[in-house]
Amino acid sequence: DVGTQLSQIQNMIAQKMDAIIVQPVDTDVTPKITKMVTDAKIPLIYVNLKPADFDRLPAGVAVVASDEHVGGSIQTQQVCKLLKGKGNVLVLMGDLVHEAARTRTKAIEDVVASKDCSGMKIVDKREGKWSRTTAQDIATNWLTSGNVKFDAIIANNDEMALGAINALKAGRKWTPNTIVAGIDATPDAMASMKAGDLKVTVFQNAAAQGVGALDAALKLIKKQPVARFVNVPFELVTPENMARYQGKN
Repeated sequence: DVGTQLSQIQNMIAQKMDAIIVQPVDTDVTPKITKMVTDAKIPLIYVNLKPADFDRLPAGVAVVASDEHVGGSIQTQQVCKLLKGKGNVLVLMGDLVHEAARTRTKAIEDVVASKDCSGMKIVDKREGKWSRTTAQDIATNWLTSGNVKFDAIIANNDEMALGAINALKAGRKWTPNTIVAGIDATPDAMASMKAGDLKVTVFQNAAAQGVGALDAALKLIKKQPVARFVNVPFELVTPENMARYQGKN
């Protein structure tokens, strides 16, 4: 809740914290958060999500996150590889108030428009709001409409990918070759991949983001230089390499 988060940050400012780390509830509200914290001359670190005012961040503010465009790109490139460069794709988008959902979706569109994947086509995209249940409902509607022909479903996160898989199985449309892709490499996603269901996910190193955010906070408190964007790389996860990612998130 945006109001709750703003109130919490106001309380932290009043308590004269040495630094404040924020995972924004809504990235469009970050200009207000940036002004509140920097006016109080407190170091500010955004973690996990890139703020809307990223290009205008003043000194004393850093972002520790993964490049969402890269995440969406390597996910879709792997789907393109599995489809041998051609096929119809459905897209499940996260909550569009989040920069991650918008950027991951743009990455999907960019890869589909690229030369190597020009035989692919996005036939529909819907906002699943990061939710397994919502995504399952959307996928069920796609299946019951009878006029949506697709070869893969690409979801902005694993929860929605798992919702799509549930819908496909419930609708008896699932086969061992069905391609569904997610992002995050969550424990449930890894279990799904091990079972032969989820074909693609992308490891977002949440622990490294947390460590990086704290490291940036300590440096800013000591007036040491910190890059405006500290990138924690995304990593492609497939059935072939999934063993090394088991239990990491």
